[in-house]
Parts: sequence; C-alpha cells; structure tokens
Amino acid sequence: MKIIWHPKCLEYGAPGHPESPERLKRAYEFLSAQGYEFVLAEPAAEEDLLRAHSERHLQDVKKLRFYDPDSPRYPNIFEYAALSAGAAIQAMRVNGFSLMRPPGHHAARERVAGFCYFNNIAIAVRASGKKTLIVDIDGHHGDGTQAIFLGDPQVIYLSLHSFPNYPGTGLRSEQNCYNYPLPFDCGDKVYLQTLDDALKAIDLNGVEQIAISAGFDTYYKDPLASLGLTTEGYFRIGERLKKLGLPMFGVLEGGYCVEDLGRNIHALLKGLGS
Repeated sequence: MKIIWHPKCLEYGAPGHPESPERLKRAYEFLSAQGYEFVLAEPAAEEDLLRAHSERHLQDVKKLRFYDPDSPRYPNIFEYAALSAGAAIQAMRVNGFSLMRPPGHHAARERVAGFCYFNNIAIAVRASGKKTLIVDIDGHHGDGTQAIFLGDPQVIYLSLHSFPNYPGTGLRSEQNCYNYPLPFDCGDKVYLQTLDDALKAIDLNGVEQIAISAGFDTYYKDPLASLGLTTEGYFRIGERLKKLGLPMFGVLEGGYCVEDLGRNIHALLKGLGS
C-alpha cells in the first residue's frame, strides 16, 4: 500500500500540544524502515474542499477567523490543512494511506474542532463519487464526519469509540450512522467482537469502497482515548476489513503514543494486506 506524505506537515505545532509533529516524524521513520513506497502529497484544490465545507468556512480558516481551544490558529494553517486534505484524495485514488496532519474527523461543514480544520476523509469520499462505508476506528467519535453525511444515501458511517469522552456524541446510531460507544480499556477481545457485530449489522449492498478514519488513540498506552488495544489488535482490525473484499484507503486521525504510532499503523496496513 502506498503512503501519501509530505514533510511540510512537520512545520507547525505548539509546545505541549498532543497533535505534535514528533508523532508524524517518528511514524514516518518507522514506516520508511519497513520499505513502504511513499508518494509526495499535493494540496487539495478549493473546489475539492468545497465538497464538504462552505466557502465561508474556507475563508474563516484562511483568515484565522475561528476559535476552538484544541485547534490553534497557526500561521498558514490553511496551507497545511489543504495539503492534508489533498493527501486523503490521493490515498483514495491509489487505495493507499495518508500519513498527514492535521487530522479531520471532528471538522464539520462550518466548524473547526478537536485538532481538525478540514474533514479530510469526507472530502476524499465526496471526490470519489462512490458509495462508501466509512469505518472510524479513532478513539473519539467523528462528530464532524457524521454531521456531514447524516442521511446521505451514498455513505454509511460506522464508529467505534470511547464514551464518555470528547466530543460527547455518538451515544446511539441514527439513520445511516452506526455508533458503538465502548468503555475505556475494554481491550482487543471486546473491541473486535463489537466490530464483528457491527459489520454484520450493516447492509453493504452497493458499497463500492471502504474509507478508514484510522485513529490509533485506542492504543493501551495512549493518553487521550485508550480502549486498551494492542498492536496485534490493529492487525486484526485490518484482517476483518480486508475480508469484506472491497477497495479501501486510510486517512490518519489521532494516535498520541509517539513511540508506537508507526508500529501500530504498520500492523493495520499488514492486516489490510499491504
């Protein structure tokens, strides 16, 4: 599986912020040592960003006219966020994996939130024009992704996440959005059984691809949203998704255990058959 990447994503950050460049730097170094093929990311065009966001939102991000305590108003954040969104589109086109920051699944049509400025996976799914199953394995509910796609017949959204936790949503399923809140530190066995049950409950008729919001803050060492998963657990998640027999791509979301992020991404990709 090709990995979409650009070193510019390491240029911004704030001291002590969990969404730090070091996590991506270390992951890139680990994955490079495993022999993956890397493709240089290209920024999304504004017409692509507008597939999931309003013109007003684009201008607000450009001009830093937003406030979210978790999403700093970094200089040139529009440039970095557009590059991350573009990488997600490239990952979709080559069935690859976007190793970029900032993440995206909390960003709604007109809202910056939770380290996220543009909703990368939503932009990529809309750009594909395909009926898609989005599987969100981040430890936090992807409230932005759900808000963008709620009621959309072209998308099925599935999220397994910790609760109670930020952002306080995803307690129940509604329409085309399937939510499975789980207790902290539930572990591989409970998580994988829940994933099995969820996939059985979903009608995949007509689905053309799978898009993975690949968060790794469910890892047992993670400080923000641990569900007690092990590296082996990510491999098993990948195996289960591979068995669905559909083209797929992945986009990095959270995951804040700096020393093991690359190892966990590698495990998921190996499970997917890379």
